[in-house]
Amino acid sequence: MTTIAAGDTTEMPTHEVQLTDGAAEKVHALLVQEGREDLRLRVAVQPGGCSGLIYQLYFDERVLDGDAVRDFNGVEVIVDRMSAPYLTGATVDFEDSIEKVGFTIDNPNAAGSCACGDSFH
Repeated sequence: MTTIAAGDTTEMPTHEVQLTDGAAEKVHALLVQEGREDLRLRVAVQPGGCSGLIYQLYFDERVLDGDAVRDFNGVEVIVDRMSAPYLTGATVDFEDSIEKVGFTIDNPNAAGSCACGDSFH
């Protein structure tokens, strides 16, 4: 795979994943805390789980060939070519309540749920 250098002006493909304002603020705060504003949030699906696919959400300094990128108030979100169709219309949010603290993904492509989360067909 080809790594695309920071500052490359080549037009990048986009994706249909949304990042809420609350999630963008939390990601930005985490990047500032780490002193790593060169990182992007990568959202992906990988084989595994009871449904055959699980979500991955992590910071990545690389933008690879075939990645799609969108900017949300200065926070770049990256989705790889294989994951993009599974994540079309998905929304990443950050929840901070008594019951739960963390990032959540609401995905209309998930057909149902099982003990480990949403299922894909």
